[in-house]
Amino acid sequence: MILSDKDIKKSLEEKRIIISPRPDFSIQLGSCSIDLRLGNSFRVFEHSRNPYIDPAKKDYSNEITTEIIIKDGEQFIMQPGDFVLAVTLEHITIPDNLMGRLEGRSSLGRLGIVVHSTASIFDPGWDGKCVLELGNLGRMAVALTVGMRICAMTFEELTSSADVPYGKKMHAKYQIQEGPQESRMHQEK
Repeated sequence: MILSDKDIKKSLEEKRIIISPRPDFSIQLGSCSIDLRLGNSFRVFEHSRNPYIDPAKKDYSNEITTEIIIKDGEQFIMQPGDFVLAVTLEHITIPDNLMGRLEGRSSLGRLGIVVHSTASIFDPGWDGKCVLELGNLGRMAVALTVGMRICAMTFEELTSSADVPYGKKMHAKYQIQEGPQESRMHQEK
């Protein structure tokens, strides 16, 4: 069951779901989702200096990516074909009996911007900022402004609380992330 606008508001008021900073319902609340805004941190790939990515290599991020911080209200320009990691402005905490699903906004999709390439599900027990896998599939550059509504999250009720929510997993690689962290595939067994 997907939470309606009424249930999202109630869950936020009861602190079942925690979103900080608190959303402006008049702008961010949809009929069954809450819009999240673009944060100021971007991780860009240094593709001109590196011939390939080896996901099994430890701590390759210092070699192939650079974090860029953009001031509030300023723009990050997504060139055609670009792929960058970004982060939401909001920090989200999801209880053990809900999951979140992140979707791009249609208005940006119509400009060629995709918000996630694979990671749309946020497990029960998630706690942190959402990392966005932004891509520009269009033929023109698109300016993204820090603080703009970039995606929407829906919440789905589980039939029961998860036995092992994300934060209690032995290998919760991305728990409590505040910035766009690179792949930690090398930590997998």
